[in-house]
Amino acid sequence: MTAPAPHPAPTAADDDAPMMLEMRGISKTFGPIRALRDVSLTLRAGEVHALMGENGAGKSTLMKILSGAYTPDPGGEVLVAGAPLATGDPKAAKAAGIAVIYQELSLAPNLTVAENLFLGAEKSRAGIVSRRRMAAETRPILDRLGVNFGPGTPVASLSMGERQLVEIARALGAEARIIVMDEPTTSLSSRETEKLFGVIADLKAQGIAIVYISHRMEEIYRLSDRCSVLRDGSYVGTLDRDELSASRLVSMMVGRDLSTFYKKDHKPAGAGEVVLRVEGMGDGRLVRDCSFELRAGEVLGIAGLVGSGRTELARLIYGADPAATGRVILMGQDVTPRTPREALAAGIVYLTEDRKGLGLFLDMTISENVNLCVMERDALPGRLINFRKAAQRAKEAMKALAVKAPSPRLTVGALSGGNQQKVLLARLLELDPKVILLDEPTRGVDVGAKSEIYRLIDGLAQRGMAVVMISSELPEIIGVADRVLVMRDGMIAGEVSPAPGQPVTQEAIMTLSTGAAPEAPQMTPAEEEPR
Repeated sequence: MTAPAPHPAPTAADDDAPMMLEMRGISKTFGPIRALRDVSLTLRAGEVHALMGENGAGKSTLMKILSGAYTPDPGGEVLVAGAPLATGDPKAAKAAGIAVIYQELSLAPNLTVAENLFLGAEKSRAGIVSRRRMAAETRPILDRLGVNFGPGTPVASLSMGERQLVEIARALGAEARIIVMDEPTTSLSSRETEKLFGVIADLKAQGIAIVYISHRMEEIYRLSDRCSVLRDGSYVGTLDRDELSASRLVSMMVGRDLSTFYKKDHKPAGAGEVVLRVEGMGDGRLVRDCSFELRAGEVLGIAGLVGSGRTELARLIYGADPAATGRVILMGQDVTPRTPREALAAGIVYLTEDRKGLGLFLDMTISENVNLCVMERDALPGRLINFRKAAQRAKEAMKALAVKAPSPRLTVGALSGGNQQKVLLARLLELDPKVILLDEPTRGVDVGAKSEIYRLIDGLAQRGMAVVMISSELPEIIGVADRVLVMRDGMIAGEVSPAPGQPVTQEAIMTLSTGAAPEAPQMTPAEEEPR
């Protein structure tokens, strides 16, 4: 896909624009659980209205009521363009022009783009499905989005960003007036994200109203005209575009100040002994000649642009990928792992950035996931699983890491992103490692869960564990890490460490990440040195 032309940030929606959606006094209970409590939301034509809140705050429940998947408790009402909407009826919601694009896309990859657009409502001639007619009606919709694929393109051949656009095309084909986007950029590259933002700006200009759900602050700042916040199933408030700030949003979402986010209680780096030494590590492709030391009780950050080699370096240290050069020295011993099993045996663990694809078993229980690597340790005679010990360990891990779930027998796939990450972290900690490599540990989790994970990392450092943290979020890595290594083009471009009275800055990291030389200070004629 060619790079899209840059789009300006959307201007504020017109306050005189027609009211497209009114949700008034919406409540929802599931047995004894009150998921929503008297929540209201309004949306104007041509507006991008962000909806924020921690996982479990009620965002998805509210949107499922809008889409007809759930029926609200008596007493609330939903109006679309002033007309009452029959709740609990997906067909009525679709007929009213409501479309929801979920984080997990609902496309059929074995079908073409046109076939997906008309799935369940196929066009026919003389009782026979007409693919030509569907393709003809799909073409102008794709042209409207400015995509580079056609109606006959198989969805399986498209990137995640292009599939996201197919979902939007399907909404437009259904003549949607209200489109809900739930975490649409989670699986997109920066280039695909820019393309999506351009499409959102175009949709907004066409008068389509958009509810945008995201945990990413920078997206909220860039796209939204207003932002509403839910907490514990209740409506907290709405901020206009010019009122948005990280401190206000975080305070509304979690009920506490942003200054508590990055609190460090572990001792400053440098006090502990050297636990890990990496020498000349390389993979013969991208990563080249990477060397660094890591001390006990230290949190070492690794920053860099996408493609700089951060994850690749971590996988080499862990033995997930074969190293062409270099050594891994742990506690003075050469333990260079050839496989993850060897790394685990030495005391090095790795939390992958892809917890769903490479980390967790989503259809297994919390207990099974936590105990996966240590079941043999507790085996009964005859190598039988000790279920009582496994259940006890899982309960203790859930308590220690504040995993919010009613029982360790709950499947991990039913948990929020933050709780899934804690379960994966609990499994690794059961191995009592000396070094833990954390690759994007807060990706896809809400603000409250991020704060809890930061405290967990700080607690590990307090216990003397050596921690490496890879992150794409500069405020996060500055707030959590004691010092930061910056990678560029597969090499460690430099280190950024705090000096007395001079904290680490985003500018210093980006200068190394991009290779841009800092500007030299300009001297006045009086300051110039004599020739």
